Amino acid sequence: MTHRIGIDLGGTKTEIILLAQDGREILRRRRPTPPGYAAALRNIADLVAEAEQESGQVCTVGVGIPGCISPATGLVKNANSNALNGHAFDRDLAALLGREVRVANDANCFALSEAVDGAAAGAAVVFGIIIGTGTGAGIVVNGRILEGRHRLAGEFGHTPLPWPTPEELPLARCWCGQSGCLELYLAGPSLARECDGPGYHDAGSLPERAAAGDDKAQAALARHADRMARALAVITNLLDPDCIVLGGGVSNMAHLYEQLPGLMRPYVFSDQVAPHIVKAKHGDSSGVRGAAWLWPARQG
Repeated sequence: MTHRIGIDLGGTKTEIILLAQDGREILRRRRPTPPGYAAALRNIADLVAEAEQESGQVCTVGVGIPGCISPATGLVKNANSNALNGHAFDRDLAALLGREVRVANDANCFALSEAVDGAAAGAAVVFGIIIGTGTGAGIVVNGRILEGRHRLAGEFGHTPLPWPTPEELPLARCWCGQSGCLELYLAGPSLARECDGPGYHDAGSLPERAAAGDDKAQAALARHADRMARALAVITNLLDPDCIVLGGGVSNMAHLYEQLPGLMRPYVFSDQVAPHIVKAKHGDSSGVRGAAWLWPARQG
């Protein structure tokens, strides 16, 4: 098996990619994710069969899911695609395909993709963050995903906002049951509400508004950047990553790459601080590419 198949299983769409051994993209397709667990599995199996028929190759298969497989039960947990929760997804898909499959959290796949041949290629320790409608992250060390004992490593969105200001107290209540989770302060919809109030979800226009002199947009972006800097300073104090990669819609805001290193400086426990923060090279494709790279490089 010299070719790799990656699958990105989302709540609304399922994407497949076929990579050659050197990482060249040979094939890519998207289909709507059908409702129901069995239908989602069959959809993946059909996509794999079609890709292998076209390529004439039997391939390794890796899958990124919006959750993880519990090491305690072997069942999917914490997936926002509820149909997956409580199922032995990796074993069920392996039985359907007749071979071993590898499964990882989609944010971990994003980080792996950027570490292998993306914006962080060659970096030993990579922290990859997806900041879009939600907030998630993954950690890659020497080309391997760091999942942790309970497969919780990288749950950046559900760690608390550090060093809160008096104006930020009391911290907001999160859907997970805790207070102050970073997702409530960093995600795109949160930034939109911060600027324009309840009912607003799209923050994409805020940089343009700020550049045009909109005081509300300027203030919201400044608070958001400061909060992200505090959050990334904690990551830097814990991991000291060689590279921090930003993905998701919020990563398109150019001011973050200019401002974050300086904003982080007061919070990082070091005399010299030069965090390397970059935008994802593969963009929305990183998750599906990372799923393919769950199988390491092999020769022949």
